[in-house]
This record gives sequence, structure tokens and C-alpha cells, in this order.
Amino acid sequence: MLTQIKRREADLNNAAFGSQMPVLLQRIYSARGLNQESQTRQALSDLLPPGQLKGLKQATDLLVTALQQQQKVLIVGDFDADGATSCAVALLALRAMGLHSVDFLVPNRFDYGYGLSPEIVKVAAVQRPHLIITVDNGISSIEGVAAARALGIDVLVTDHHLPGRELPDANAIVNPNQEGCDFPSKNLAGVGVIFYVMSALRARLRDIAWFDKQGLKEPNLANYLDLVALGTVADVVPLDHNNRILVRQGLQRIRAGRARPGLLALLELGGRQRERIVASDLGFAVGPRLNAAGRLDDMSLGIQCLMCDAEELAREMALELDDFNRDRKAIESSMQEEALASLGKVQAGQDGEELPWGMCLYDPAWHQGVIGILASRIKDRYHRPVIAFADAGDSEIKGSARSIKGLHIRDALDAVASSNPGLLSKFGGHAMAAGMSLDKAKFEDFKTAFDAEVRRQLHSDDLQACILSDGDLSEADMNLPMAHELREAGPWGQHFPEPVFDGEFYLMQQRIVGAKHLKMVVSPDAKGERLIDAIAFNVDLALWPNQDTGRVKLAYRLDVNEFRGRQTLQFMVEYLEAV
Repeated sequence: MLTQIKRREADLNNAAFGSQMPVLLQRIYSARGLNQESQTRQALSDLLPPGQLKGLKQATDLLVTALQQQQKVLIVGDFDADGATSCAVALLALRAMGLHSVDFLVPNRFDYGYGLSPEIVKVAAVQRPHLIITVDNGISSIEGVAAARALGIDVLVTDHHLPGRELPDANAIVNPNQEGCDFPSKNLAGVGVIFYVMSALRARLRDIAWFDKQGLKEPNLANYLDLVALGTVADVVPLDHNNRILVRQGLQRIRAGRARPGLLALLELGGRQRERIVASDLGFAVGPRLNAAGRLDDMSLGIQCLMCDAEELAREMALELDDFNRDRKAIESSMQEEALASLGKVQAGQDGEELPWGMCLYDPAWHQGVIGILASRIKDRYHRPVIAFADAGDSEIKGSARSIKGLHIRDALDAVASSNPGLLSKFGGHAMAAGMSLDKAKFEDFKTAFDAEVRRQLHSDDLQACILSDGDLSEADMNLPMAHELREAGPWGQHFPEPVFDGEFYLMQQRIVGAKHLKMVVSPDAKGERLIDAIAFNVDLALWPNQDTGRVKLAYRLDVNEFRGRQTLQFMVEYLEAV
């Protein structure tokens, strides 16, 4: 089935942009729900104030007491990039505000699983903390919070995941998605939540003249926005106006070299020039390298890399993370080949069945830390919700889910659990990603129930891949200045996608580079008077190069290609079809 290209609708009649803004950019913004120039402003002063976050006063009460009494504080994080950046922001900010005894603990995903579990509380209790702060987790840690409170440990939960029916009995909870929270942006990543908590704490300390009394320089929390930008982009949360401001401000600091040495080292290892980075560079070059530690070993290395002030030591840690990422790629490639081979038999009818609408994949040899990436890859290929499972020991398997537009995956799991009591041990997550655990013996029952729930919620048309396009691009706008303009008009990301255009072009040249990428030269005219470089990644080598076609239909993004100091226009091809 060919990918469908749908064009976005833009209503410029009700828009109020300045006359200096190019009409093309006005059209792009309008198609993304923006209709006035104030919505495009991204100064720090445009950030939402923290006051409407529910639980903020109770949270800062706990933290002020911890500072005044110099209590021992332990940060319990998550094992992904959002968790790592959240942990780093909390540690750096609290130390800068004068807390002497603050450390972190990240559960090893293979031994303890996700969040503040009773098991990780036992490990934490050895350090005898007065206060545990969860970052990017905790909203579903009912038993873990209870275990900590029973030991006399106060708990502050900072999280952004969707709450379940019951909330943990923490001393304070800050989560924009908890019931009764009036904070306008519900899309903060975990790192965004803790950044807001630290901002509110600084304001409280300023009011009581804490910094003057302690002889401390008041910390500039904007110095941590490089980490906030990284965690926000890597966690793929929707880039609403508030998140775009956080990301934009972080990118500006990174470009200026005012970023953590470890982050800069990871950028360099990813082949990115810090002066020119955009949001997607954080998602594709830095995030995976940071995540690799949590996927294959222990996220502590990633946190230490982000925390490190010494450039040489930070680079050594970044090199270790890069090695982990190479190993992760090799493992993922092998797992993907196995999954595609199995699904290929089903697709070809060899197993006497059709592809399920909701895919559940399991292999006892698969690596638990890589199943999320596997689910994402299979979802992209077949355009349907996918859950990949791996063994977790003691007859339990853990799954990582990725969804498509139209299916809220956490709600779908909730529906499956409600209709089949006892089928799922636990689950949690977002609209597009989730995690779960169940008994291995119940896998086939869950597989059937999940597919049925997906069929109940989706229509067959939802299973066709669709690219949303910003329409045809005039030849006058196919130029390097416009590519630069669009590059700087973001940051682009989840729910605020980078502009994609579509059109038909004459195919003047085509060749494979890098084993599976198609390098092309295309032209909008038959004579080839205007030649434009284009590249399509990971093409089907059975179809391309195609010497029988002279025209192609493309969905593409404008990009700035830099080679040996020379910049040229390039199309980044999202979809390719022979005409």
C-alpha cells in the first residue's frame, strides 16, 4: 500500500502576522494552529510562570526545610535521557543553592524495573536520606512511596506521566497532568517539571534572603536550559509554545558553547557542529548515545557525563556512551531482522493468517533494553501499534509499546486491563508510548486482547501511512535562504513538525551511497535547467535505483548541506515514488 500524502490546511484570513514574515512561513505556522506573531516569540520572558503547578508550595516547603536543616536528599531518576537530564538539573541546582548532601540513584532496569519500587527504596534506605525526590517517575509508584514513608523518609514526586486511578501518598506531588492542576501546558517533559520546581524554589529562597545569609551567589537557572532542551526533545513530548521556548533557549546556549562539556562531547561524536545544531540533532545524535547506557547497562554513566565539569573526563565518558550506542545498534539490527522475517511469513500468508492490527512480538532471546526501539522501527514499517516483549526473569515478560495517530496506547492498555482482570501485572505511559509487565504464560491471551482492542478503536484507513504536507513549493522558494529561514523558524518536533512539501520532479541522476541511501539530482523542469541535490535514506534496494523512471513524486524537507565549508540546498526525502 502506497503512502498517502495529505496537504495541511492553512487559514491566513484569520492570521495576524507581521508583514516582514515570509508568506510561506505564515502559511506553515497557520497550518500548525498559530495565528498571531506573539505565538512565535520565544524569549525566556514568554515562559509560563510556575505558580499554577499544583503541589508547588508543598514541594518548595520540603526543599526549603531540606536546605535549612541540611538534610540528606536522594534523587531517584529514570533510565532514559529525560530521566538523566532531570537528575542532572536537580543535582546541579540544589548544590548551587547550597545543599551539601545530595546524590542520585537510578534503578537498573534489569534488576529493579521502572520507578520508585519498594525494592529500590530498600537500596535507597541504606544511604539514610531524609528526603527522596523522584524525577521523571513516581506518579505510579504507590507501593514504593508507601515503603519510603513507612521508613520515615519524606517523598517529593516530580513527574509528567499520566496518573492512574490512585495517586501515591507522597508529601508533595508536582505533575501538570494530575487532576486539579491548572498549569496550562500539560506537555512538560520530566526535565521541564523539575526545572520549574527549581525555579520556584529559587524564588522562595530569594524571598527569605537565603542567598545573602549564606553568602551564596544566586544561581542562574538558565544555565541548565541545555539539559532541559535535550530531555524535552529526546522524550518526544509535544512541542507546544512553552516547550518550544525551553528548547529554543537551550539550543541558543549550546550554539554559543555555554553547555555542559558532556553534552558538547556527545554532539561532536554524533558529527554535529554545535554552532549549527537544531532540535533534531539532540534527538538523533545526543539522545540515543545517552539512552544507550540505560538500555544496556546503567544510566549512572550518562548522568555522570552530563554532570562532569572537566572537559577531558566528560569526553572519556562520552566515548564510553558512544561504544554502548554501537553495541545497541548491533543488537537492535539483529532483533529487527528476526522480527521482520517472522512478520514477512505472516504477510505472505505462509502462516495462514493476516497481519494483526495491534502487533505483539516476543522472543526469549531479545534484549530487554532495546525492545522500545524495536517496537518503534516495526511501527514505522507497518504503520500499526506495536508492542515488543523480552524476558524479565521469574516467568515475567516486559513490553514496550509504540502507537500511531488515533490510538492512545496507555488508554488502550487500560481498556485491556479493565476487560481482562489480572492479565497485566502493571502498565503506564503516554499517548504514543507505554510500558507493561505480564506473566509469560498470559502472552497469547494478551496478544489476542490487544489486537481486539486496537480493532475496536481504529478503522482500516488508520493503518495506511500518511504524510502531512505543507503543499507544493514554488521554484522561487526552493533556495538556500529559505532553507535557512525554515531551519531557524522552529524548533520543530513532536506535534510541531518540520515543514514537508510535496511535488513531482524529473529524476536526472540516481545512485546508492552508504549501502542503502539513494542520492539523487532532481529538477523541476524537463531540461534540467535547475538542478537540486536530494537524498532518501534506507530505501528499498529492490526498487531503487530505478532506471525505468524519469520522474518521481517526492515528499521532502528543505535542508542546508555543508561540505568543506560550502553550503548548498538539499532535499531530505521523506517519501519517494516512481511516476
